[in-house]
Amino acid sequence: MVVAGLIAGDDDWLWVAVEWSPPAFGEWLYESDGIDATMTVVLLVAALVKATILWLILLAPLRGPLDRRERALRLLLYLAVVDALVLWFPIALLPDEVDAVLQLALWTAINVLFLLVIRWRSRVLRVAAGAMFAVQLAGLLDYLLDELDLLELGPGAVLGMVWMLGGVAGTVLTIIGQRRDGRWSLGTQVAGWLSLSVYLLVILFNLPFGWSFVGSLELTVLMDTAGLVSTLWLASTARELTAGGGEPADIPPTPRWIRVGAAAVAVLPVIALIHPEQSPRLTYSGWEMSCYDRRSFGDVKPAERDAVFLCAARSTDGGVPPMFPDSLSDQQVLGYGRALCRAKDADEQKAILTRAGSERPAWGADPRELVHVCPEIVGAAQPDLLRSEEETEAANDAFVAEANAKCRDPWPRTKGVVQATANYFLFADGDHGYVVHDPDDEAGGDEGERAIARLYDDDVLIGVAGSTVLVGHVEDVIDLCLTVKAFRTAPPRRLSGWYQVTEVPIISRTGRLTVPEMGDGEVGAGAPMPNLAIEGKGRYRVRVYVRLDRASEEHLVVVFPGASRKTLKLKP
Repeated sequence: MVVAGLIAGDDDWLWVAVEWSPPAFGEWLYESDGIDATMTVVLLVAALVKATILWLILLAPLRGPLDRRERALRLLLYLAVVDALVLWFPIALLPDEVDAVLQLALWTAINVLFLLVIRWRSRVLRVAAGAMFAVQLAGLLDYLLDELDLLELGPGAVLGMVWMLGGVAGTVLTIIGQRRDGRWSLGTQVAGWLSLSVYLLVILFNLPFGWSFVGSLELTVLMDTAGLVSTLWLASTARELTAGGGEPADIPPTPRWIRVGAAAVAVLPVIALIHPEQSPRLTYSGWEMSCYDRRSFGDVKPAERDAVFLCAARSTDGGVPPMFPDSLSDQQVLGYGRALCRAKDADEQKAILTRAGSERPAWGADPRELVHVCPEIVGAAQPDLLRSEEETEAANDAFVAEANAKCRDPWPRTKGVVQATANYFLFADGDHGYVVHDPDDEAGGDEGERAIARLYDDDVLIGVAGSTVLVGHVEDVIDLCLTVKAFRTAPPRRLSGWYQVTEVPIISRTGRLTVPEMGDGEVGAGAPMPNLAIEGKGRYRVRVYVRLDRASEEHLVVVFPGASRKTLKLKP
């Protein structure tokens, strides 16, 4: 295939022949005009090296009796080889969580069998290897937890470096164990040492001077070839695994300094994962991707509540400073959060935040965030904060339905071609009113602004501009009962019983006229509103009836075709 690719000058063929992956994995195939001479040389060298390694991988296993554990280890090692060579592509088509589970299960079994099958001839060496295997598996577990969007074992690049160094140490100790065992040849041990080049490349290209190489195709090919050496070591380990294939090497007693060093290798990475209470342990910095998923209290598992509060406490959404500085540990932030729950007033909260070093102590703390650390306190005062998203939605729907049920059609015997009655919700801190408008009109935005400017030109509180009629409310209310009706001709005026009746012109440029619905927002009609432009595009008249009943306000909007552009004050 390599020769065919060179002869044909086909970049796709050359890539597939060397990298054993679909052309789409080579970004240069689509981002450039092809490969240059340097890249061609790199691919040819990689092809020769990989062909040699593949030939060694495919050598038949040595014959000899195997016990149950040895047979299981050989089978699992060959499974890991097949995964590295072939299965990685179909597994990549599955969800990442599936791959994480499979890798954790496979390497847990392999590492356990390494400890049981290899003749370590040293308890210290076996314990050290077991500790490093545990660090490796902790890294795989952390990857799985991340894919499942659960709490990870720890944050940041430092912990990632611990996982990688644990892998290096585990490989080194396994190779030492193979040498002491005596069943594995020098070639297999050399392949093991060369397999460490993968870790070396990762470390080098994560150094500051290595960033210029990251993302290059040459690096991709180099890392892929180095990774195949690791696969060769696994295959050779499986091939030479026999019960009687070698005698334990004649090794002198291990010097004390080696035993101390092995113990240090086993213990120090574990110690590195343990943070003193006074040091800042930042599980969630505020910019973690998982922190953007703000869930209701009822949807958060008890074990995740502290994490949700930590996310909110360190959030910088909108460019605002976080509630607490990064110099505080998780434990300190949670402690201050519980203190805020017990604060008697805003001044006491301000004092607590000032003592914590907050950049915004005067803002206090949002009960929607505090409820996660002290639901028994916040929930007693605001039980609605304990709801789940589904419960909150159901409560809102019930509230809207109850409000709509209180509104009645003021003209029950005069049926419009289309009509609707609902409660119209306004902003709690004041609102201009509601609009009858053409929602698809491109000029609607500008005309809406002009309608607002004209709203207070007289005492009728109606602003008119093209396809927008803005109707204000007489009383200072947060909602009102609204009925809309559309007729083909002007209905009788029927002014009796109404406080104010005004008729104004409007135009529909797209064949639609309606009133905004509430939807997911805070304002709008509590039920679907019909299209009032029943004759399609053209000019219409909008007659607005308003009456007051104690603290409530009721509006009737009647729409019908009409060419007049006059504003009529029918009452008072």
